[in-house]
Amino acid sequence: MVKYIIKRILIAIPVLIGITILDYAIMSLAGSPLEMMLGPKTTEAALEAKAIQLGLDKPFYVQYFVWLKNVLQGNFGYSLKSYQPVSQIIGSHLGPTLLLMGTSMLVGLAVAIPIGIYSAIHRYTKRDYTLVTMSFFGTSIPSFFLALIFIYIFTVKLGWLPSSGMRTAGGDGGLLDLIRHMVMPVLVLAISIAGSNIRYVRSAVLEILQKDYVRTAKSKGIGRFRTINKHALRNALIPIVTVIGMQIPTLFGGAVIVEQVFSWPGLGLITMNAIMGRDYPVIMGVALLTAVVVLLANLITDIIYALVDPTIQY
Repeated sequence: MVKYIIKRILIAIPVLIGITILDYAIMSLAGSPLEMMLGPKTTEAALEAKAIQLGLDKPFYVQYFVWLKNVLQGNFGYSLKSYQPVSQIIGSHLGPTLLLMGTSMLVGLAVAIPIGIYSAIHRYTKRDYTLVTMSFFGTSIPSFFLALIFIYIFTVKLGWLPSSGMRTAGGDGGLLDLIRHMVMPVLVLAISIAGSNIRYVRSAVLEILQKDYVRTAKSKGIGRFRTINKHALRNALIPIVTVIGMQIPTLFGGAVIVEQVFSWPGLGLITMNAIMGRDYPVIMGVALLTAVVVLLANLITDIIYALVDPTIQY
């Protein structure tokens, strides 16, 4: 296992570099930050001086290698808008994003796994069809549209929940206040997670229930609960773990939209602001973090395989 992990990390290094090259190239093609500084009183000389100061007068590949060299030295650059260190900006907004993503993932899986198992056990019944249909709705509804519906119902009409921020301005900033602000964004993300995972769990459990050893366990009379949870569920976890590992990067991207709608002070909010302002250093810092999250998610998924199924050899 240790050799396998080291090998995967070594393979991930060139992959990570390749991702950053593509990100930097696409970002450069989108336009220059200098275009955002144009104004009626801005002179060509001032723009040229700013380009030299920011290193934007150099060719694309030179700019990239300068950025990469600084990153390897632990310097992610400074924001072109706020002039703060990019590492400090990302660090201050990473916690809220992880809190939102982690809570949404736990809630979504807590709903999807039992419902998926229940649907598989009662396959081809009205209850099964109802649950599968609901899961399709959860997957199909765009997160931003569902967020707007929740805001209209729970904030505009009922006035029960706040629609923006992480804490109430001038409030006590306690746990209850945080939970009230988290309810709607967590529900939006959790519904999407649960909607897609219900069908995967159902399909995985259905396949395992057809196996000979499960029928043998049933014939021994050890009970449905023990048969499902001890014999069927653990063997059905391999495809479920795969799907969950693939959804972590997707959830990272989905959180960007949800954070923007609810003004959640996470990475999504600063990412959108950086894109709108063409803040190169912040965009590349978030892109690098996202790439690392994707690679780590794949590695952790492979490691969990061995914990779930001891017969797997690396």
